[in-house]
Amino acid sequence: MQIHDLPYPDPGLPDARSGPRFLLWLGRNQLGGQLKSLCWGLLHFLSVASLPYGVGFAVQAVVDGSGSRLALAGGLILLLGAALALGDTMLHRTAVTNWITAAARVQQLLARRTAALGAALTRRVAAGEVVAVSTGDVEKIGWFVEALSRFAAAAVTVVVVCVGLVLYQPALGIVVAVGMPVLALAVLPLLPRATRRADQQREKAGRATELASDTVAGLRVLRGIGGEELFLDRYRRASQEVRTAAVRSARMWSLISAVQVLLPGLLLIAVVWYGIELARQGRITVGELVTVYSAVMILNYPLRHFEEIAMAYSFSRPSAQRAARVLSLERVTEPGGLRASEAPAGDLYDPVTGLLAPAGRLTAVVCGDPDLAGRLADRLGGHPTDADTGTRSASASASASGDGSGSGSDSHSGSGSDPAKAATPVTALPSVLLGGVPLDELPLDTARTAVLVQDKDPVLLSGTLAELLDVPSSGSVRPAEALAAAQCADVLDALSQASLDDDPMNARITERGRSLSGGQRQRLALARSLVTDPEALVLDEPTSAVDSHTEARIAEGLRALRSGRTTVVLTSSPLLLDRADRVVLVHEGTVAAVGEHRELVLNEPRYRAVVTRETDEEAASAALSRNAGTSPHGEPGLGDAGIEELTEIEETA
Repeated sequence: MQIHDLPYPDPGLPDARSGPRFLLWLGRNQLGGQLKSLCWGLLHFLSVASLPYGVGFAVQAVVDGSGSRLALAGGLILLLGAALALGDTMLHRTAVTNWITAAARVQQLLARRTAALGAALTRRVAAGEVVAVSTGDVEKIGWFVEALSRFAAAAVTVVVVCVGLVLYQPALGIVVAVGMPVLALAVLPLLPRATRRADQQREKAGRATELASDTVAGLRVLRGIGGEELFLDRYRRASQEVRTAAVRSARMWSLISAVQVLLPGLLLIAVVWYGIELARQGRITVGELVTVYSAVMILNYPLRHFEEIAMAYSFSRPSAQRAARVLSLERVTEPGGLRASEAPAGDLYDPVTGLLAPAGRLTAVVCGDPDLAGRLADRLGGHPTDADTGTRSASASASASGDGSGSGSDSHSGSGSDPAKAATPVTALPSVLLGGVPLDELPLDTARTAVLVQDKDPVLLSGTLAELLDVPSSGSVRPAEALAAAQCADVLDALSQASLDDDPMNARITERGRSLSGGQRQRLALARSLVTDPEALVLDEPTSAVDSHTEARIAEGLRALRSGRTTVVLTSSPLLLDRADRVVLVHEGTVAAVGEHRELVLNEPRYRAVVTRETDEEAASAALSRNAGTSPHGEPGLGDAGIEELTEIEETA
């Protein structure tokens, strides 16, 4: 694989059981590039290691006064220099290719895993860790893959040179052959401590990166509550911890570098001292002494690669471990699906909670627990969460069998409120059904086309507004219609004023829409979801950041634009609930009541507590007042007609 051939058609199935196994798998999949780099590395290192023989041959020719041998030595040195240059150039090219292709393979694997997991990824892995894996960790993993072939070439060169010295000059060659393994292995006792310190540094750096990303993402909110200094102080402390850990790690690596300089120097002194004694005794010539001396000097170069591979492995191992942790995350369902790729149509039904969203109608869902609402939205989109395994109530089992209140009738049910229901252990929960077809049996792309989920914190990618709305869609809803339904007129005005182009569709949106307010970002995200026009649209708190007047207009626009399409809105906003065809209360994981908004406000205390934020004392007072026929303040009761009239007056106001 060459750089110009990237990306990979298929990056493969990684061995993500551990960091070392992942590195081994990555090396095996780049075997061709590794062998090329090894061959060019051998040419380079052996050319470097052979220079002392040419120099020694030339010195001996000068001592003997032989011009022909001196010319031959000069030609040999020239040939070795050309081989050295060629080997160094090609080694660099192949090594960089290995680095980039390995990093690209890891990035492709991470991108595919991210696409497969969807929004569930950031709930299972911290956002800062995902950023660290996809940026710095990828480079460290590529560094180890690139350094591996150079280390192998250096190791082979050291062995060949030692064997050659033993054959060339046994007396000195044995000294070098015994000393070289000592030099190569001398740093091994220091590596565990250096690795631990490097791991601590990267762990602290990862936490600092995560803290920084979270601080930047929430900077607008922090400024609103005056908390930026608190978080900046936390980041300063985290940064100082990283600095301290980096200094401690650098001390160990500097000690290893010092050992790598000291021990070869001692070996060189020993070789020179012993060689001079042998030369005095006439057992070796001056040329042989110069050759051995030069060879020991040159061997310091390949020996440095022993230190580099140790450092590369110590840095890449935790990086590979983090990458393997992300790559090991699996979807509960198979991306390929078990059914044909045609998207189904019909009612959207969750057998776990008993929630039924009839086809072509606007269904509002009220959950007292925001986390439960988020998990329910994921389930409706075919994205099972970690909480979907373990236990569920017997009432949920009843709902799954079709006996719950979600069977389609607009009647109240209290099946989810019985505390006597026992918990039933399960190993896997049934999938959500669309038109009677389980979503987990559909191919992943088909399921996502059929059911689109917009979570409560949608992300806006940087680019123009036209690019933001250029998403896969049915083509039935134009961007202008979606923007109008989402009440984005003021957003378009703001984008036009900030752009040199009068056309707001050409205005650029900054990363995550940071230049826009929370309500503006939310409305643009809603418009993007409306443009896709899926068979079923699930919206989790789509208007939580907008004012009530805008929210009322959005409710009308949403109802009109999605007429005849299945829409589920998870919200506690009375304005949205009042305009829904059907309202469902989900309490403790199951459907507790179904009806219209005003009916549920009057007759369902749990619903009223969530929607009106009613306290227990207020609920008790209201119950006593209704029994007495008066208002909580002692006034005569209003009755149903009075309540409806009061509601209309409040909405008009």
